[in-house]
Amino acid sequence: MPEPGPNRHDFTLMAIGQKGRLQYEAILLAASLRLTNPGFAGQLVICEPQPGPLWQADLRMDAPARGVLEALGATIVPFESKVFGQDYPYGNKIEALAALPDRPFLFLDSDTLITGDLAGLTLDFTRPSASMRREGTWPQIELYGPGYGAIWQSLYDRFGLDFAASLDLSQPDEYWQRYLYFNAGWFFHESPLRFGARFLSYARSIRDDRPQALALQELNPWLDQVALPLVIHSFGGGRPGPGLAGLDGDVTCHYRTLSLLYARESDRAVEVLEAVAKDQPLRRVLRDYPPVKTLVYQNQGRRARALFDRANLPHREQVIRNTLKREGLWLR
Repeated sequence: MPEPGPNRHDFTLMAIGQKGRLQYEAILLAASLRLTNPGFAGQLVICEPQPGPLWQADLRMDAPARGVLEALGATIVPFESKVFGQDYPYGNKIEALAALPDRPFLFLDSDTLITGDLAGLTLDFTRPSASMRREGTWPQIELYGPGYGAIWQSLYDRFGLDFAASLDLSQPDEYWQRYLYFNAGWFFHESPLRFGARFLSYARSIRDDRPQALALQELNPWLDQVALPLVIHSFGGGRPGPGLAGLDGDVTCHYRTLSLLYARESDRAVEVLEAVAKDQPLRRVLRDYPPVKTLVYQNQGRRARALFDRANLPHREQVIRNTLKREGLWLR
């Protein structure tokens, strides 16, 4: 059994890598880890989906990307897609957990940079948690359908969980933030095998036999974020405390796209991105990725950054996207 309690930093840092955008994001993630945490005692694992009946395309990363990742200290671990595959690629983060060594892990979406010292986090792997950098994307309440409470209660009842204990009673009834809901951009636990098995079981059950209260709800692409709070609650976890503020803060930056990074993220995030992208061995591979080529090497990211006041950003991300698109600076 892994040693319980906070402040263990010899954990597995896990992300997904596959051919295309994610292999370049994985390189930026790995390079940012090496830059900001040169003494990291854990293991960086990039999980790679393998060809199989649930994928029409071969998603294995190309040789140059693999070589750069391995030179940066990453271990590339293959995994099989037995449940989701191309019909729900977000399921990669669920199925990949079964391929990890059974030691404490922190999952990060590949579109994340490490910008600070991981040792400053209070990671109690016995009490899992996940990212609160989210909007009220699910469920979408229909005029004559059930409300937030009925929808979420039906899910807790499905898995025999204590719904009342999950509520944030400081928030009003039928307001989305009253209910446990995460962004799946990061999450952690002491056992990827146990956490992954339960995550897979819950997600599959919801997908294949949804409770009646979910009849009008769209589950693609939200299925992982519907199941995740149930899994975290089932293991005794919950909303992150102040010791995890560095995730989505001073320690990590989940930027989503490089265009959004330049538009709204911190000066430190831009500094880390440009430092690692301009490293010569990485540059030879990253120049084939259009967002890096245009925004970093051709300095168009600085033009995108000048379009916005980061102390007074639009409340809706769509406004930022539309501005970038109008200027020809929306790249994925």
